[in-house]
Parts: sequence; structure tokens; C-alpha cells
Amino acid sequence: MAAARPPARRPARPPVRPSLAAQARGRFGEDEAARWYRRHGYEVLARNWRCELGELDLVLGAPGLVVFCEVKARASAEFGGPQGAVNHTKQRRLRRLAAAWLAVERPGTVQVRFDVVAVVNARVEVIEDAF
Repeated sequence: MAAARPPARRPARPPVRPSLAAQARGRFGEDEAARWYRRHGYEVLARNWRCELGELDLVLGAPGLVVFCEVKARASAEFGGPQGAVNHTKQRRLRRLAAAWLAVERPGTVQVRFDVVAVVNARVEVIEDAF
């Protein structure tokens, strides 16, 4: 009797590229989030920081604090709020990215916080200490 063959693996899908409108909306959302944080006394330490693990939208600083911020921008809340897109898998990735940023930048002893900013149209909602 012939040995059973393992199931064929599906080829990996190429990454989906966002449309130009989605890219512009994302940039607008990050600009609005950065503006909100600056108005509230934070310094923008990095925007779109990248490494082999992925990308951090915003890294912000205040005395003794570093905030890693995921920005979700949507044209409408018709299919749920943007903050719902930051699931456990995304949170795990953001924690790993934050650890990488801290290892590279070495800010010293600081508290770390993870925020999610939801931007729907021009309305900005900041969820501090989101996870």
C-alpha cells in the first residue's frame, strides 16, 4: 500500500495593497492623532517606525512615559469602529514591535502604554491604555 501524501499547501497570498484613498485616509488619521498628542503635551518620537516585525504608527513620549499608538482611520463606522480592528493578534504584534523599538532606542527606565486612536472622518477618539 502506498504511503498517504500530505495535503498540498496553498501558496501564500501576496500582501493586499491599500488603495490610494485608504493610504490617504491612514495618513490623515496619523496626522490627526499626532496633532492630538502634541496638544496634550506629548512629543512625537517616531512615526511609521519599521523593522522586520512590522510597523508602529506613532511612538510618543512624555516625562517617564513612552506611548505606542495604533491609529485606525475609517471613512465611517458603518461596519464597526476602527478600534475593533486591534484584536489579540495585532496586540501581540504591537507588543513585539514595542520591545524592538525599546531595544533600539534605549529610552531608559520608562512606563510603557499602548493606546489606540480611532479616527472616523475628522473625529478623533483616543483610547488610552487600550490593552
